[in-house]
Amino acid sequence: MSGNLVSTDWLASHLRDVIVLDASWHLPTAQRDARAEYVAGRIPGARFFDIDDISDKDTTLPHMLPRAEVFAAKVGAMGIGNTSRIVAYDSAGLFSAARCWWMFRVFGHDAVAVLDGGLKKWLAEKRDVESGAAARPLAVTFNAVFRPAMVRSMEQLDEAQIADARSGTRFRGEEPEPRPGVRRGHMPGAKNIHYAALLRPDGTLKSLAEISAAFHAAGIDVSKEVVTSCGSGVTAAILSLGLEVIGAKKHALYDGSWAEWGASARSIEVGP
Repeated sequence: MSGNLVSTDWLASHLRDVIVLDASWHLPTAQRDARAEYVAGRIPGARFFDIDDISDKDTTLPHMLPRAEVFAAKVGAMGIGNTSRIVAYDSAGLFSAARCWWMFRVFGHDAVAVLDGGLKKWLAEKRDVESGAAARPLAVTFNAVFRPAMVRSMEQLDEAQIADARSGTRFRGEEPEPRPGVRRGHMPGAKNIHYAALLRPDGTLKSLAEISAAFHAAGIDVSKEVVTSCGSGVTAAILSLGLEVIGAKKHALYDGSWAEWGASARSIEVGP
């Protein structure tokens, strides 16, 4: 395994060589249970990576990064060690798996990739799945090393170049936010690049040239540092993945994203 993406063909040939994680997650408004869907049908051997559970429990903000020792304990209990090679996927194609990829990298683990096209592509190709309760893996030790350069807080955004991954209607404030108490609009000066602009209909990432063009069209200079954001730090990681794939190394993710900014007293903008 090399790079940040693997194909379904590659994974089918290497299922015994990697730890596969189902990192599916859905917006609260979707009224879907990702864990129940995992039990109903998953890639053989996959373990469930719960973005809401592996998070900071001392904040009201959704699925914020936990402390390094908490992340280490959670993934170690899943049988994931520092020598493990990991492939993350989600049921949508590419929606929340990139958040899992980003979290491992934040805590010092680079041997992690996203399954290009996810479970959606896997099922379309009629590949094997399994269902029912999964066997509990043996716990191992995982040593997490936090990389602060990959994360930004609200206080670190004053001069930042912000790429907002939400839909255009949410960015412009034309539709309500899915969380109560969060205002409509966007951060002053932010640029909108909906995460779907980086994806093909089958949920795979577009070509390097198309990804670069999408950032350019949104007015984002990838030669400078880019801070990705979204509703709650999930689809922002798709933009982070896209930036990594095209070789733009200067990027970080605003973990609180609009769930934090939109509920704060900070200034906002509406419209394009």
